[in-house]
Amino acid sequence: MSKMMLSPDEITTYVEEVGYKKANNKSVQTLFLGICAGIFIALGAYASSVASHGISDPGLQKFVAGIVFPVGLIFVLICGSELFTGNALLSVAWAEKRITTGQMFKNWAIVWIGNFIGAALVAVLVYAAGLLTTGTVGGYAVKVAATKASIEFGPALASGILCNIIVCFCVWGTYAAKDVTGKLFMGFFPILAFVIAGFEHCVANMYYFTIGLLAKTNPAFVEASHVSAEKLDNLNLAGVFSNLLPVTIGNIIGGAVIVGLTYWFIFRKCNAKNDVNKAA
Repeated sequence: MSKMMLSPDEITTYVEEVGYKKANNKSVQTLFLGICAGIFIALGAYASSVASHGISDPGLQKFVAGIVFPVGLIFVLICGSELFTGNALLSVAWAEKRITTGQMFKNWAIVWIGNFIGAALVAVLVYAAGLLTTGTVGGYAVKVAATKASIEFGPALASGILCNIIVCFCVWGTYAAKDVTGKLFMGFFPILAFVIAGFEHCVANMYYFTIGLLAKTNPAFVEASHVSAEKLDNLNLAGVFSNLLPVTIGNIIGGAVIVGLTYWFIFRKCNAKNDVNKAA
C-alpha cells in the first residue's frame, strides 16, 4: 500500500527533480507558463480586493482577503505554471550541481518577466471591463499601490524574505501530498497566513502596481483612495521598481536560501557526511 504523503527527505529529492526539469524547459515554454502564473495570481489578487475592500476593521479585512487570495496559488499548483517565488526552490537542484548558476538565473529572469506580463494583462482587462467601479475598488487599488510604493528598501526587503519563507514552505508542503485534496489544504492555509500578515510578494505586487497606476488616471478613484499627496507622488514607475527590486531580492533570499538551501543542507549535505562516516 502506497504512502499518503512523501517524507521530508523524499520531498527534497522531488524538489531537486522538479528544479532540474524546470531549468531545462524551452525558454518559450517557460515564458508562457510564467504568463499563466501571473494571470492566476492576479485573478486571486483582484478577487480578494473586491471581497475585502469595503471592510473597515483591518484584521477582518485581511482575513477576508486571505480566504480568497489563495485561489491564485492553487491554480498555479494544480493547473501547472511557473511562479517566480516558487521557482526560488531551484536552489536545491543548483546546490546538488544538477543545474548551473546560469540556468537558474535564466529561469528566474524569464519567469519574472512572464509573471509581470500575465499580471499586467489581468490588470488591463479589469480596468477595461470597468470592474473598478464596483463600490470603491478603484480607490482601494490606488491606496494599495501607493502604500506599497512608499515602503522603504529595508522593510520591503525584510517583508519579501518573510513572504517567500511561508510561500516556499507552502509549495514544499504541497509536494508532500499525493492527491488534489491534500494539495488544496496545504496550498490554502499558509497563503491565508501570508495575506493576513501583509508580507510583500513580487508577483502579486506586479498586479497591484499595474492596476494602481491605471486607477490613478481616474480622478474619482484618486479622491476615493484618501491617500496623502506624498504617497500618491510615489505611485509612478520609479516607485514601482523601488518596491519590486527589494521585494524580489527578499523573495529569493526567503525561498532559495532560507527554505531551499536549508533543506538541501539537512537532507543532502548532512546525509552525505553521514554516509562517508559510516563507510569509514
